[in-house]
Amino acid sequence: MQRLNFLKLTLVVLVLTASCSSIKVGGPGRSGLVASQARPFDAKLNPMCLHTEGNKVLDASGKPVWLYGVNIASLEWTNGGEHVEESVNRAINDWKVSLIRLPLAQDRWFGKMTNQTDGGAAYRALVDKLVDTCAAGRVYINLDLHWSDCGKWVNEGGKLGQHDMPDERSIDFWRDAATRYQNQPNVIFGLYNEPHDVSFAVWRDGGTAADKPARWNPSQAKVNYEAVGLQKLYDTVRSTGATNLVTVSGLDWGYDLSGVLQGYEIKGSNLIYETHPYPNKPPNWDKNFGDASSKYPVYAGEWGFGRRDTNGLEYAQNLMQYAKKHELHWTAWDLHTTAGPTLIKNWQYEPTIFGQFVKEQLAALAAARGSNE
Repeated sequence: MQRLNFLKLTLVVLVLTASCSSIKVGGPGRSGLVASQARPFDAKLNPMCLHTEGNKVLDASGKPVWLYGVNIASLEWTNGGEHVEESVNRAINDWKVSLIRLPLAQDRWFGKMTNQTDGGAAYRALVDKLVDTCAAGRVYINLDLHWSDCGKWVNEGGKLGQHDMPDERSIDFWRDAATRYQNQPNVIFGLYNEPHDVSFAVWRDGGTAADKPARWNPSQAKVNYEAVGLQKLYDTVRSTGATNLVTVSGLDWGYDLSGVLQGYEIKGSNLIYETHPYPNKPPNWDKNFGDASSKYPVYAGEWGFGRRDTNGLEYAQNLMQYAKKHELHWTAWDLHTTAGPTLIKNWQYEPTIFGQFVKEQLAALAAARGSNE
């Protein structure tokens, strides 16, 4: 009996190790696109491997994990980012995060911007460096597909930005990015930032989307395109062999998850549903994401308040109490000086009122985590 138990234990260890191992794949991608291979990583990271059971996120040993931290934006709107390397280091060492959410752009990944001449190599190398920095600090990183292009690359006349839904080019992005970081223990895949203005049927399965340009765009002409559903993006990630956690944002600009309890859930495993609860959203948190947290892991991928939110601190306190009660994971928006609501006033990383509140929350959580290890 003891030998049998030993063999069972050995098998479990081998399965867990294999699920987080780097498998060299790759080969040619679609015409004109890079075809990444899986990046190697230090086997010492294997204890960080995450999986889900019910509404819990667990590490390789089966211990519950609570993920919390900040967003670090700018790689969606610039090729080289704005202070992103320093911000990642500050987030890890000063703000004591366990998770960083990193917004990305599919056109920049493949070097499709008119000012990119290297096929996106420098952009991908920078993301690699940030992933590795997080790994060295034993911090998780959520690679969030933030900006897309309605199915047409920028250098072909497309418009990169925040759109209703992902598109065919988003499939290309996830086929490559998921291959590149497949099973790297500290990497999480955020399928699409903030779906909006479609039905839950289109959200899950795809269909026609009529994208309205941002209000500051001189042209308000809608762009009709074929939207790709979140199920397709999830399946694309899994087709590479990647078992990494995946986050799936709801509708209403990422806020509304009610559809996942009404028959529109994503079929699969190791996934977390993502919500973006800002003060201007309808206040029914139970309906929009709390109820879903009783069945699935739920993650507040963006939240925050700005100077115009007179009850901002009260909102933040209530949200953090709600997050604790419902065991929500979270990343506050944003460790940047202008992409509001901002956590910092300047590039000396002086916190705003919102930032000071978040920093105190993170310090308390880090202290609690340390006492439990």
